[in-house]
Amino acid sequence: MRAKIIQQWKEYQLNRQAAKKAKQEQKKADKAQKKVDKLNNQPYLTILKQAKKTKQKFDYQDDILLKDVSYVYSKNSPFEFKALNKATISLAKNKITCIIGTTGSGKSTLIQLTNGLLISETGVSLIGDYPIPAGIKKIVNVKELRKEIGLVFQFPEYQLFQDTIEKDIAFGPIHLGESKAKALKAVPELLTLVGLPPHYATRSPFELSGGQKRRVAIAGILALDGNTLVLDEPTGGLDPQGEDDFMNLFLNLNQQYHKRIIMVTHNMDQVLRIADEVIVMHNGQLYKKDSPFKIFSDEELLKKMEIEPPKIYELLYALKAKGIDLTTKEIRTIDDFTAAYQDYLTTTH
Repeated sequence: MRAKIIQQWKEYQLNRQAAKKAKQEQKKADKAQKKVDKLNNQPYLTILKQAKKTKQKFDYQDDILLKDVSYVYSKNSPFEFKALNKATISLAKNKITCIIGTTGSGKSTLIQLTNGLLISETGVSLIGDYPIPAGIKKIVNVKELRKEIGLVFQFPEYQLFQDTIEKDIAFGPIHLGESKAKALKAVPELLTLVGLPPHYATRSPFELSGGQKRRVAIAGILALDGNTLVLDEPTGGLDPQGEDDFMNLFLNLNQQYHKRIIMVTHNMDQVLRIADEVIVMHNGQLYKKDSPFKIFSDEELLKKMEIEPPKIYELLYALKAKGIDLTTKEIRTIDDFTAAYQDYLTTTH
């Protein structure tokens, strides 16, 4: 018994020493990385310094490039968690990009880098031609950035606080310098856009259902008239009809108003329905980026990433197991499936 206790104590000491050594090595690596970032990001810092003097306007509408970005929560504590680990990801303009992956893969942290809500600890975030270098203390043109890149958190209805809907929707533009009269004048059109009657403008937002409150919250982001809408689980807690309505809204904003949509979701049926591109996150890094058809037709990838396929692809996999392979077809809807299956029957009989 005594020998066992002594052995356990030795193992504990060895583990403690190993942990201490790993921590010291990580500190050295972080210090070296800061030197590299300082050198690489100097041109961006110069651009920002010059822009502050000349009041230069940036173009936020081009592709977003998150280059070698990292982020650690609760650093140097027992709860330390590395959410992003030198990930490099691009988000195309005028596209609908869906970001998927298991809980803790870095999805929500990633999107918060797009409007400077979080700042990467390594690399640089390029929003069009606007740079946010690693570790920068103060973001230049932050109001302009957040006007262009509208971030909608999960359950945004909890952010409503004004006594009328029109005041809530107009709050953002007024706060960013828009005249009160102009901001309020835009409210009826915004309500119509998100599927609410214009006469709701004078009602209290707290009289609405959960789904209606969410529409008001999204109208408040759209009131800023930015180019990009970033959404974190936008349909969580809604009924199927509510989910369908929001997917129609996002498609309309992209196709009719040419807005870039970036959406984090666990709902693969939604991804299949609206995405132009899909980003798969894993352990804080980009695992794969491709079309929804390429992602969902890769059964091995879905199993490895523990991602439930869309319902239609569950059917396609069941048919494939029976010798009928339709996974090479671009199928989003039941109508697409019906057409592909009829074509299969025609060509095989």
